[in-house]
This record gives sequence, structure tokens and C-alpha cells, in this order.
Amino acid sequence: MNLFLHVSLQEKILFTKNMALALKSGISLVNSLKMVQKQAKSKTFKRILTSLMDDANKGVFLSAGLAKFHFVFGELFVNIIRVAETSGTLPENLLYLGDELGKRDALRKKVRSALIYPVIILIATIAIGALMILFVFPKILPLFQGAKVELPLTTRILISVSGIISNYGIFILIGIILFIIGFRLLLRLPPFKAIYDRMLSYAPLFGRAIINYNMANFTRTFALLLRSGVRITEALDITSATVTNLVYQRHLRAVADGVRKGEFLSKYLYGYPHDFPIILTNMIEVGENTGNLNENLNYLSEYYENEVDDFTKNLSSILEPILLIVMGGMVAFIALSFITPIYQITRSINR
Repeated sequence: MNLFLHVSLQEKILFTKNMALALKSGISLVNSLKMVQKQAKSKTFKRILTSLMDDANKGVFLSAGLAKFHFVFGELFVNIIRVAETSGTLPENLLYLGDELGKRDALRKKVRSALIYPVIILIATIAIGALMILFVFPKILPLFQGAKVELPLTTRILISVSGIISNYGIFILIGIILFIIGFRLLLRLPPFKAIYDRMLSYAPLFGRAIINYNMANFTRTFALLLRSGVRITEALDITSATVTNLVYQRHLRAVADGVRKGEFLSKYLYGYPHDFPIILTNMIEVGENTGNLNENLNYLSEYYENEVDDFTKNLSSILEPILLIVMGGMVAFIALSFITPIYQITRSINR
């Protein structure tokens, strides 16, 4: 049943910050949960908080109560709180967790907002082209077909495309919808998802940005867990469970196995320079040798967040020339398809 529950990221952030403030003020766990519940807007979240209060009244740890809603909160959330309860630093770790979730949300929003403009332009271009082919071109088509002139290649292509869309448009639309649904279903299969994630890292223009995005998430989460007192092998296991990219998920599991055998973290990372940039591996190696791994991970998380931020800021200026060429090419193709035969018909009449 918990599998179908959903709590927004904003509500999780407010939960961590409000709970941290309440507990730091000396309010009991049960009363802190009651206070948060009064501010909660989601019915689902209120139900979860009721369950947490019932557990707290029975003497159950907060982490154990949250573990029942594992699919809602995730590995990172539950384990950070579990470690905090053991070490007696629950308010501080809740604040760390709130900051982590906030940074992750901000990074995701930056990437999405950077893609909005190019996607809108692309959709508008396709929509205009489709409207021209479906509604404008068919009205002029009889004029072209009745004229005794040889139609140019662009016009013949447009006539063929117009005919295909007019006759099979509904089937094409259904096919596209089924393809999207099928693709999303395939992404739930680990082997296909792993291949997809691997291909993304080699994608032109976006490949390096995707690697930087995963490095920012990996280093920030790993640093947070180490700072919270989690052992390095356990921190790697938890980090691997929070990563959505299957390539990095498998890497981190392999790294954890190597560390359990007494190997350095950096030794494994050096073997995969494409997935783990050399600057990251060098910094981690230095951190392992000097005992400053946590500090170096924090520096790396800020570095890769800035790299992603720079990419998102420059994305529009990078894609704009490409989109202009695509739009210009489409407009030129349609214009030639209309104007050239009209010009030929006019010339034949004048003769």
C-alpha cells in the first residue's frame, strides 16, 4: 500500500526543517509531529504523520516509523535519521537533510527550466509545420495538380507527406503515443535502463552535463552521510540506493565491495575515467590519504553543482542557433514547395 503513497519534495523539506526547529526548542517528538501535522496540506502526509505519532507514543524510533514508508522517503532520509537518533544529533541531521533535499530540488529545477525554452520552440515549429501541411497545403494542392508543369522535388515530397498524414494521421499519432508509453515501460526494466543511462553519458552536448549532474548528487549525498557519522561502506550502499542512474548505482555497489576488502575508494574510480572525471578521483585520493575526505567531497559537490549551473545558463544560447537552423530550414522547405510551383504556373500562363 505504501508503494502508491506520494509526498512532494517541498513537504519533505518543510518536515525536516520544522521538526529540527521544534526538537531544538525542547519540544517532544510527539508534539513536534503534531505541530508539523497542523501545517501539512497533503492528506497523504497527514496520514503518514498520524502513523508516526502512534509509533512515537509506543516508544518506536522515528526512523523505524519512517521505514514503513520507505518508498515515500527513500533510503537516504531514513538512514540519516536512524544514525542521528543513535548519535543524539537528530535536530542537526534533520537540518542537514533539509538542506540536501533543497539543493537537490534546486539542481533539478535548474535543469528543467533550462530545457523549457528549447522544447517550446521545437513543439511550436512542429505544430506550425503540421498546420501548414494539414490545412493550408490541401487547399492549394488542386491548383498544382491541374497545372501542366513539372512540380519541383520539394513540392512532390510535401504532397507525399501531406497524403500520408491525411490518410494515416490518426494511426501515426497512436503509434507515437504507444511508442512513448512502451519506451517508458522499457525504462522500468533494469537491463534496458542501464543501456539508456550509458548512452546518455555519451550523448553529444548533454553527455558531460549528465555526468556532472550525477557527480554533484553522488558527492553531496556521500558527504552528508559521512558527516552524519555513517560508516564509509554503509554510506556507499545508501548513496547507490539513492542514485537513479543505473550505471552509477552499479559502480557504487562495486566500490563498496572493494572498500570492504580494504581497497581505497579512489583505486576503483581510476579504472573508469569517463564515468568519474580525473579531478574527482584525484581529490578523493587526496582526501583518503589526508583524512579530509568529507571536506573534499563537499568541495567537489559545490564544483559540480556550479558546472551544472553554468551549463543550464548557457544551454539556451547553445541550442538557439541549432533551433534557428531547424526552423529556418523547415520554413525555407515549405516556402519553396509553395512558391516555386506558383512561379512556374505563372510563367506558363504568361507564355
